[in-house]
Parts: sequence; C-alpha cells; structure tokens
Amino acid sequence: MDFPELEQVYSLDSTQLDFYRTNQFIKLKAVLEPATLAFYNEQISEEVNRRNTTNIPLEERDTYGKAFLQIMNLWVDNPILRPLLFSKRLASLAAQLMEVEGVRMYHDQALFKEAGGGYTPWHADQYYWPLDSDKTITVWIPLQATPLAMGPLEFSAGSHRLQEGRTLGISTESEQLLAKKLRLNDFPQVRGAFDIGELSFHSGWIFHRAGPNTTDQTRKAMTIIYMDKNIKLKAPTNQNQIADWQTWCPGAEVGKVIDTPLNPILF
Repeated sequence: MDFPELEQVYSLDSTQLDFYRTNQFIKLKAVLEPATLAFYNEQISEEVNRRNTTNIPLEERDTYGKAFLQIMNLWVDNPILRPLLFSKRLASLAAQLMEVEGVRMYHDQALFKEAGGGYTPWHADQYYWPLDSDKTITVWIPLQATPLAMGPLEFSAGSHRLQEGRTLGISTESEQLLAKKLRLNDFPQVRGAFDIGELSFHSGWIFHRAGPNTTDQTRKAMTIIYMDKNIKLKAPTNQNQIADWQTWCPGAEVGKVIDTPLNPILF
C-alpha cells in the first residue's frame, strides 16, 4: 500500500512552535489520512496480537498492567509497518519541534488500552532513558478516533519545569504524588478527545497520563520516540535506564553518540 503523505513534510508555523516551546506538548489535526490509519490499525493490531504474551486477567494485574498492553520495536520484525514508523512526515515534525537538524529512532511501541483498562498514571518518560539531553520527543498516534471515554493522552502543560517526581516510574504512587504536585504548582491539566488523523507530540520531561477506557472497544495507539541525532548515552541512574541501554541501544558507549543499528537516522 502507498500512502504519499507519509513522505510529505508537514510544516509548522511560528504559533505552533511557540506553543510547543512553552508547553512541551502539542496536538495537531489532520496529520494522517483516515485511509492510512485504517490500514495501519489493521496491521499493527495483527502484530500486537501475534506478539502479546499477557495471559493474566485484567482485574488481576497491577496498575501498570491494567493501563495498557505494550509491544515494542515493531519496525524491527515487520517491514510492512516501516513506512509509518520511518515516516519523513512524522520525523520532520519531531525535528521541527525539538529544533534540531535531525532525529534518530529511540524505539517504537504500540500501547493498547483494553476495554475496561485502567488509567495510566502521571509520569515523565525520560525517567526511563539513559540519554544526556532533553532533546527527546514522542509522537502519540491514535489508530481510531479517541473520545474521552477511551482514555486519550492528557498533559500537564509546562510541567517539564517541575523537578519533583522525576525519580518516579509509572505507578499508583506517581499518580497520587504528581496529581498533588502538579495542582499545587498550577500546571494546567489538558485533556480532550482526538479526532481521526489527529496526533500529539510531547517532550521527555512533560508529565502526562491517560484516563481509563470505559468503552467496550480497545483504545489503540502507536508511538514513536525520537531523539536528537547527536544525542549521547549517559551513565544510567536507575535500573530502568540500564535495561533501556541494553534493549534499545545495545553497543552504545557512555559519552558517545548513540549510533547503533537499532537507532537509525529518520530525518
């Protein structure tokens, strides 16, 4: 299948760039065509079903397990998905928003919130990443229109400035502590539905969450994490960062640019 928009640059205006600089997230409408999303919804769903090994009933899982099914680096084994996951359109948006010359793949992940799935606690992604710069960004691509009842992504605008909570992984504790800290520091919570073709970008240190999926359908989303093409590996500061180093950039060396076969330049 050929989807020309995937290789066409989507240029941002100064208002959009200023919004991202201030808030460290942005939602953009009509980035991808409905037909493109319908095709990749089917293909990604098949890949998630093939690779999913979760067999614990939803009600018996912990908070993290109830939040979503998580299948990573789909691009490695499934060439059908690469036109989307290597898309020049998406990678160029990441470069524009981070204001860098080029971006690499850190990794991709499908995040499927099952019918009846729980909330995704407040957290900042970069806690997990052994990267020496905050020039990181994630695109969140809903594979269907996503009303509030499905649990779309929510953001705490400008919360990248909050230092507290940066040592917390996704957990009940992070939800409780950060909900309080974000409210006390007057970072507004931004929540809303996503139209078909609408997607969002958020930086590594912005705090974000998602509500539960109270519908009878799975909320399907695909994400791609980009990093500045010149970003370097830092010495890990927690066990999650050690695991990420070994999994997403094996062979990279501390203090050097992360240039491995798993981290190709996409733009």
